[in-house]
Amino acid sequence: MSGHGTPIKMSAHASQGLKGEAHVPGDKSISHRSLILGALSVGETKVTGLLEGEDVLDTAKAMRAFGAEVMRDEDGTWHIHGVGVGGFAEPDQVVDCGNSGTGVRLIMGAMATSPITATFTGDASLNKRPMARVTDPLALFGARTVGRSGGRLPMTIVGAEMPVPVRYDVPVPSAQVKSAMLLAGLNAPGETVVIERDATRDHSERMLAGFGAKISTEETNEGRIITLRGQPELSPQTIIVPRDPSSAAFPVCAALITEGSDVLVPNIGLNPTRSGLFPTLREMGADLTYERQRAEGGEPVADLRARFSPNLRGIEVPPNRAASMIDEYPVLSVVACFAEGKTEMRGVKELRVKESDRIDAMARGLRASGVTVDEGADWWAVHGLGHGGVPGGAICETFLDHRIAMSFMVLGLATQAAVTLDDGSPIATSFPIFEQLMGGLGADIRRG
Repeated sequence: MSGHGTPIKMSAHASQGLKGEAHVPGDKSISHRSLILGALSVGETKVTGLLEGEDVLDTAKAMRAFGAEVMRDEDGTWHIHGVGVGGFAEPDQVVDCGNSGTGVRLIMGAMATSPITATFTGDASLNKRPMARVTDPLALFGARTVGRSGGRLPMTIVGAEMPVPVRYDVPVPSAQVKSAMLLAGLNAPGETVVIERDATRDHSERMLAGFGAKISTEETNEGRIITLRGQPELSPQTIIVPRDPSSAAFPVCAALITEGSDVLVPNIGLNPTRSGLFPTLREMGADLTYERQRAEGGEPVADLRARFSPNLRGIEVPPNRAASMIDEYPVLSVVACFAEGKTEMRGVKELRVKESDRIDAMARGLRASGVTVDEGADWWAVHGLGHGGVPGGAICETFLDHRIAMSFMVLGLATQAAVTLDDGSPIATSFPIFEQLMGGLGADIRRG
């Protein structure tokens, strides 16, 4: 049963020659952080290119609940009039974060060092996801938490009345945990220090510095040591959100496996902590090139051109690359189906605790489509069948996970028989124009 309303049955059919430009939505990670840091600033932050998917819109609603003024112009420009660090008001109602693990965890961090109480909930998928990985370290600041067993939503957080600075070693690579701790550290006195042994996406560090926080990063034998001085006055910014590399992954990968394709995906953020998929695809033999490489708003950007690549080969993806492409493994596993040989993906246990158990969800659908998949707690491997060799014909369960849904729609564009989803409605959480965009390129995706 869908957590997003009536289930939407969708199917993808063999297609020929995807062509054109794919203007994917704005970066989801940067969109969430723009709203939250705008709300913690003093004055008006303006944001253009914001991803207007359900996840980000839920974060905008949450910022209003905490007292910020958040408005959207008809031309798509967003205005956030912030309340300043430590200025969050106590919400009148339960804060519903929908399907967004990023949104809820970052907001928990942002309010955990203010003397207010807030209760969080989400949809059926989000309410199954573990929150203790964030709430346990937030307790070090003095915040208190009451939730369901297993650290699950709905959950109430009582913010610290007298927060203390924290030094925290992140136990698993997680940009959400790191970011929650840094946002909490904003309203704690002194210096909050976060240590990550494996680098994760660094949008929070870049954006905090852009808003005027005193933050530094040092590479050491211990890992990346991030030091934030608390209680700054953040200055409002004008932000142009680059387009989301995680969303770009779907038209890019579809072009690589669909015969006759040549697709350009403009203005994609290539932050090295986010873009591990693209060098991985090139190592597999993908015809994927970067055009007009440049910098925008402190982030590296380029246009990506992806062409049909009939001679893909399986590889072993380096485990240390996992953090830079964790959301892209589902669609990478689709590309691996059309490669010759085995593609091994290790160091990916985070996939087990995303919107769904993404290893299990993809393995089920790929096996039902005639592909051999091996898996363990922290790894999985796809045995490729080469171009034209994947039978397809499966009805795949999405488990309320947008990336699982879109990955199987990409799969069906190059299989011998159509691939069907039990429910495609979760796609709207991150990529509301997915069907329109893919159809415009020539993909045969149908409802019903």
